[in-house]
Amino acid sequence: MSGRDPDRRRALLDAADRAILAEGPEVSMAAIAAEAGITKPILYRHFGDRSGLYQALADRHVRTVIALLRPRFAEAGTDLPAAARATIDVYLDLVSANLNLYRFLFHRASGEDTRIRSHMTSLVSSLGEELGRVLADERVVPDPVRAQVLGHAFVGMVQTTGDWWLEHPEVGRSQVVEGLVDVIAAAVAPGRR
Repeated sequence: MSGRDPDRRRALLDAADRAILAEGPEVSMAAIAAEAGITKPILYRHFGDRSGLYQALADRHVRTVIALLRPRFAEAGTDLPAAARATIDVYLDLVSANLNLYRFLFHRASGEDTRIRSHMTSLVSSLGEELGRVLADERVVPDPVRAQVLGHAFVGMVQTTGDWWLEHPEVGRSQVVEGLVDVIAAAVAPGRR
């Protein structure tokens, strides 16, 4: 909310992160407030409501992920399989290292709040659009429409496969990464002709 101290807001988001890490994706708003050393009404005063807190957490973390993935996208023109491998590795590293937070944002928060689901969909969609633009600009996929289709398909495929992998720890990470890279390389190959 405007007029609020950004340092205080950052401290409250830090407390929310700690509470989610400690208690998992089903953490209560009361637990988040307790971690911050405040009451729930004060927490809501800073974020408006539960959706406001969810959105602030989503912005904070999804934009961080996007910032870490962006440089990998830029490598697409040099060696697509290597760039895809590096990008997928970064994504899986982030998700597996922050499992409770990932599940909180992508499953719990977006599952119980239509505004946050719409917001998360928009953030993920912007990542697909950006990847499509890079694929077209680097001439990896010369047709800009096809590049957009593939950019969105790749982002969705990696996200849903990452979700599946998190539920199947018996599957080796390298198997997942190489399987995704194979699909990406095969999808792009016809566009290079």
